Amino acid sequence: MSEAQEEQVVFGIEKIYVKDLSLEIPNAPQIFLEQGAPAINVEFHTKAEQLGEGVYEAVLTVTVTSKLAEGDKTLFLVEAAQAGIFRISNVPQEDIEPLLGIACPNILYPYAREAVSDMVTRAGFPPVVLQPMNFEAIYQHQKQMQANQNPSATTH
Repeated sequence: MSEAQEEQVVFGIEKIYVKDLSLEIPNAPQIFLEQGAPAINVEFHTKAEQLGEGVYEAVLTVTVTSKLAEGDKTLFLVEAAQAGIFRISNVPQEDIEPLLGIACPNILYPYAREAVSDMVTRAGFPPVVLQPMNFEAIYQHQKQMQANQNPSATTH
């Protein structure tokens, strides 16, 4: 094998799967008789861990809560943890974290969007269409927040 083949950067998808999926409709069946415009709240959480040499799991968790504006009654709560196993090798160590925090969530997000929309529809509600996300901006914001909380940990 040549040096070029040995040093070739590898970033590949081994497996994409739903790690956890839950739906709650705490006020059913009465909530289906309620009228009013719902308010939707969407939260995102990402995490990653190394499973072995050059193998990582990334998990994107999307939580969608819908409440009636009047009375603050919950219509539904859906949480989808979309995960993937990724092979990353011959990548400089400082580039692995951004791959796991930006590239992996970008790959997982369409699957999470579909899981949430499907679950909400199956629950008897109009589909929730999640807007595109800029995971690079979210990653940069998280890094900035960490730097502000622990200024002595920043590198010079």
